[in-house]
Amino acid sequence: MMIVITGATGGLGSQVVDRLLERVPSDRVVASVRDPAKATALADRGVSIRAGDFDKAEELQTAFDGAGQVLVISPNALGETGRRLSRNAIKTARAAGARRVLYTSHMGTHDGSPFSDHAAIEDFLAEDGRPFTSLRHGFYAESALHLIGRGFEIGEIRAPADGPVSWTARADLAEADAIILADEGCLDGITPALTAPEAFTMEDLAAIASGLTGRTIKRVVLSDAEWLDAKIAEGAPRPMAELLLMMYRSARQGDFASVDPTLEKLLGHRPRTMRDVLAGILKPAGD
Repeated sequence: MMIVITGATGGLGSQVVDRLLERVPSDRVVASVRDPAKATALADRGVSIRAGDFDKAEELQTAFDGAGQVLVISPNALGETGRRLSRNAIKTARAAGARRVLYTSHMGTHDGSPFSDHAAIEDFLAEDGRPFTSLRHGFYAESALHLIGRGFEIGEIRAPADGPVSWTARADLAEADAIILADEGCLDGITPALTAPEAFTMEDLAAIASGLTGRTIKRVVLSDAEWLDAKIAEGAPRPMAELLLMMYRSARQGDFASVDPTLEKLLGHRPRTMRDVLAGILKPAGD
């Protein structure tokens, strides 16, 4: 039966499709996307392209028709809107007869965390007792780079107090997702945290960057209020700035500090750490 990947032209979904095509024939892969015009490259590789807006029930029904598995990539939406869209996709996948629904969740998910929406969806997945896999992805390494912004360039990482985070490369997580889809049922229910093997604070990253570039990069700790005001002054919407601040607070509580061997076992090789990511993008001063 078909394997349907939602959000298949996005940053994660496109990489999942790439790695899945290394493992299963293209005629078993369906890309569910909001804009099929953006998926022509996948169509050229033999992937079936179907319109699948989480807010359009009829589209989703067609997108998921004949699916044995559906990977629901969590939408880029906050609060009740995000929860509603995810529930729509899960309900439709099950109504279409999918044997298993997979969902991209997040490490450190619990009530009160910045990722509590994922906890609500995990509860929803478990309600009717049918097979599901909730992929508790490690915190994307790409998110660390976003948070740091121009910090490496200006020589200061200015952020609230934080804690260790096992930043994990999105490409490694995409490969793991593809492996789990190709080997249906190899992980059931809520997975362990799928993480890189090391966790780093912002101070650690400043020290690593200093060593790689040969320049001094300082870690400057701002109060929560100072940082929030600065983000809003830069143009960040208050709800997004407050969500990011919750992430720092959760990091201080150790929510993202765990490292787990599950990702490495799935991949069959050591996942990239944030040290590896920085080594690939930072060059010595003067180069």
